[in-house]
Amino acid sequence: MTQGQVNRAFPRATLAAVEQAIRASEAAHLGEVRFVVEGALDGAPLFSDQSARERALDVFSQLRMWDTEHNSGVLIYLLLADRQVEIVADRGIHARAGSGAWAANCRDMQAAFKTASYQEGVVRGIQAVTRQLTEHFPAGAANRNELPDKPVVL
Repeated sequence: MTQGQVNRAFPRATLAAVEQAIRASEAAHLGEVRFVVEGALDGAPLFSDQSARERALDVFSQLRMWDTEHNSGVLIYLLLADRQVEIVADRGIHARAGSGAWAANCRDMQAAFKTASYQEGVVRGIQAVTRQLTEHFPAGAANRNELPDKPVVL
């Protein structure tokens, strides 16, 4: 997958809509949401036959998603070449929400991506994550933004 293909799937307007969805999401809870899209694996991840899940865990760590006050960071990772979605949740939210909610959300997003509805799929995915975070970590008086809201394109 070329950078041009990634840019066509996620033009500036789509990335801005995703950033806005994250910003709106984080106003409702104490969690931190990040979205990362990677066109394809290359270099070390490719040669080591790294799975999308393993790559998402690496990205979660690189972005320091685990370094939030409430251990409530959630990464939505998309490997665009495979249309593979992985959600990695920090231990605080994962212990409360469980794997089932994340798996269902991944399936819903992947269904949208099959029809090239990237913006709609990501925004719906963020909304589903928001419901989990709002239920388990509702916004409080000290609701601060600990991590950037801007989507990451690798």
